[in-house]
Amino acid sequence: MFVQTTAIDKINALQKRIKAIQGGTSAGKTYGILPILINKALSTPMIEISVVAESVPHLKRGALKDFKKMMFAKRNFYSNHWNATDKKYTFHNGSYIEFFSADDDAKLRGARRDILYMNECNNMSLHAYTELAARTKDDIFLDWNPTSEFWFHDQIQQDKDVDFLILTYKDNEACPQSAIDFILKAKEKAKRSKYWSNWYKVYGLGLVGSLQGSVFENWRTGEFNPDDMATIYGQDYGFSNDPTTLIEVAIDKKKKLIYAKELLYKTKLTTSEIANINIRHAGEKLIVGDSAEPRLIQEIKSKGCNLVATKKGKDSILTGIKIIQDYDIIVERNSQNLIKELNNYRWLDKGNKPCDDYNHLIDALRYVVFYQLSNPNKGKYFIS
Repeated sequence: MFVQTTAIDKINALQKRIKAIQGGTSAGKTYGILPILINKALSTPMIEISVVAESVPHLKRGALKDFKKMMFAKRNFYSNHWNATDKKYTFHNGSYIEFFSADDDAKLRGARRDILYMNECNNMSLHAYTELAARTKDDIFLDWNPTSEFWFHDQIQQDKDVDFLILTYKDNEACPQSAIDFILKAKEKAKRSKYWSNWYKVYGLGLVGSLQGSVFENWRTGEFNPDDMATIYGQDYGFSNDPTTLIEVAIDKKKKLIYAKELLYKTKLTTSEIANINIRHAGEKLIVGDSAEPRLIQEIKSKGCNLVATKKGKDSILTGIKIIQDYDIIVERNSQNLIKELNNYRWLDKGNKPCDDYNHLIDALRYVVFYQLSNPNKGKYFIS
């Protein structure tokens, strides 16, 4: 059953072109935006609406799933109007709502639209927003959980055409009682726990927080401006589930600054594709890669890349973390996956072991930092 929530009413009241909705868990952000888009499509012939998430899996378990539930609830879904291949629903009046991911560059630079909705936009880059917004005629809807500040807060929020709204579970009359009970338990736990205090701040109150136990707190976003410093590249390898990454790094030893720029974060790349990407970005400059794949390293080198493998010893991860923590990291603003990793890379047990997740670009950064800052003939980490 569809419920007309307070969240829908508050979002409907926003007047400016960019409608930015920050909110906690079960606040009804997606549930509030999608009915507005559906009504616009039903009432206005030939209107074109794009709903974008960071990846296709996120779409399928998020906005696309909710869209279909709402359409069925209102008895507006007709299977012959749904193009599963293009993920596009066309209404009787010629209007449509399409769904695609921000990791599809062709879509980012593709056709124009009337209305844009970026779902969980904190997981997408400023570059993705800029490309999509520049091709949007009318309204732009943005939503996110405020686990930390991101490009919206320092690049978009102050613009004159932005309406900013904070929602909580109290704005969502359709919120399940089980979710409300969980949030209220978290509120009580917040009185005696830093973890739950931060959790309740973000997901209960919809306010910007920060993850507890972050490995790196010595970073900020900024311009990738290495001046005359030499740059070097780091690379970590994946295939089906884990991404292959490439990062450009410059280190200012006097000012104790590390400049970092994400260049690649993608799964299912072939050896030839990796080599071509490396040559396009790095040219003949040195790339320090993960030694866990020696055969892959040799194959990429054979295709013309200036690539060396890093060698790892006992405690090399902790040693590398300590070196990086001694510097301030300037992360280029469009490096959204690197920002996401830095926000989520945490200690597991009292600072003795980091999580083995959110570390693909961070590992590539470590390889470069060791190459530049450690003696290759000493210590537990060296370059062959």
